[in-house]
Amino acid sequence: MKEFCKRYKHALLALYTPIYLLFFYYLEKTITTDFTALNSPIDNLIPFIPIFIIPYLLWFVYVAGSAIYFIFVSQRDFVKLMSFLIIGMTAYLIICYIFPNGLHDFRPKNITTDNPINALVAWLYKTDTSTNVFPSIHVYNSIGVHIAVCKTDKIKSRGIRMASLVLCVLICFSTIFLKQHALIDVIGGCVMGRIVYVLMYKTKFSSFIDAHTWN
Repeated sequence: MKEFCKRYKHALLALYTPIYLLFFYYLEKTITTDFTALNSPIDNLIPFIPIFIIPYLLWFVYVAGSAIYFIFVSQRDFVKLMSFLIIGMTAYLIICYIFPNGLHDFRPKNITTDNPINALVAWLYKTDTSTNVFPSIHVYNSIGVHIAVCKTDKIKSRGIRMASLVLCVLICFSTIFLKQHALIDVIGGCVMGRIVYVLMYKTKFSSFIDAHTWN
């Protein structure tokens, strides 16, 4: 057991999750009406497509499943993935705290719940407010996971990498087709993903992780 704990001590990075959720809950409860609306007339032209609730919810499996996989197969890839997620999610919390943002009168009203898809969308709207949307963490985390899948030498299957790409793209599209995010939120998630990608995979920080972790 001692050897097991020593080998997988990197899993402790996952403890950031409840810390993030605690601060996210605080923002959701304190930023409710006094915020800068980010939706624009362009966003109103994008159709509402309820079926995209499926990839939107698959995001949770995509991110959590990938993290759990890397815990056991590659300390290096897990540390890089979690560092990517932690940096971005922390930046997101800071941005939303100093720049309260959201979407005003944007979601479709009176969604019928006569089928499972619409019922899931109604549940989502009830549990997740239209505030604290920039940058999109759904987009940012999906990009981080796909990068990790492509960068690891543990996944050699082109089919898996292609499936990851397709799911990543569908998740990004789902945020706007469900009216959960405006285009600027998606762009913000992509830009932040690009910046942190360089930090995590192209700098001395990446070399430091390589030198101190097992693969």
